[in-house]
Amino acid sequence: MTGPSDLGVDVLLEAKSGSGATISVCLPARNEEATVGQIVASVRRNLVEHAPLVDEVVVMDDGSTDATAEAASWEGARVLAVDDVLPDLPRGSGKGNALWMSLYVCDGDIVCWLDADVRNFGPHFVTRLLTPLLTDPAVGFVKGHYRRPLYGEVTGGGRVTELMARPVISALFPHLAGFVQPLAGEYAGRRTLLETVPFVEGWGVEIGLLIDLVANYGIDALAQVDLDVREHRNRTLDDLGPQAMAILVTGLRRAGVPVDRRLAELVRYDEAQHPERVAVEIRERPPIVTIPAYAAKFGRERSA
Repeated sequence: MTGPSDLGVDVLLEAKSGSGATISVCLPARNEEATVGQIVASVRRNLVEHAPLVDEVVVMDDGSTDATAEAASWEGARVLAVDDVLPDLPRGSGKGNALWMSLYVCDGDIVCWLDADVRNFGPHFVTRLLTPLLTDPAVGFVKGHYRRPLYGEVTGGGRVTELMARPVISALFPHLAGFVQPLAGEYAGRRTLLETVPFVEGWGVEIGLLIDLVANYGIDALAQVDLDVREHRNRTLDDLGPQAMAILVTGLRRAGVPVDRRLAELVRYDEAQHPERVAVEIRERPPIVTIPAYAAKFGRERSA
């Protein structure tokens, strides 16, 4: 399940040529003006212009109120607003919704997703994720793992990973316990796999994809690679509570526990002990191959 060591870009270019695959790098982004441009510039400079490994760089702007779109466009990304994609469909929300929409927007046979808030990004994030997919046709999906600085120390997973995702996996899906960073936002996959699974619209998307892809294709179709140290913006507990709730609901659903409400609700208390009710996005998009516009664009047979 662990991917191979670093290979030179020339080797990857040869493997890409032999496979005939095209590659899209996509960043879902909301208010990431400070970092998104640097990531786009690094990918374009190193992996599009210097070595033509990546065919396109796409940024899905998910309702940013800062200059995220402008920064990404300035550095050469193709930028699309999430709400402008597939406008005939009901509107969604959340990171998973942006990722699902990006499958329609991106043209590549392989899609590599990157978080847009990484401060120490290097092109190895992309090349390491792509290596198993370009060198082993049996691999269909690759997760990154890393060590991350927190409170001055380099640690393993984040707080939501250690306090929610890892216990959910250990209790309900122990066959997935070998994945070091189940919630990592850096991963890549073959379109032929990604188009066949549902996408949780909110923060449950990563754990949902991991569970569903292994269930559908077997654990040997997945690999993981070491991205070394990853530095990004650490969120507050107020932000992390709804994320943890979304992950819990996603895990329970896939374990067979029904969750009937369209939106989950996290109840917590403010400093004055007044209850707060926070809506949590838990809706799911169906496999995108079942969407007629997608099937028409990519030449897929429509599902029954």
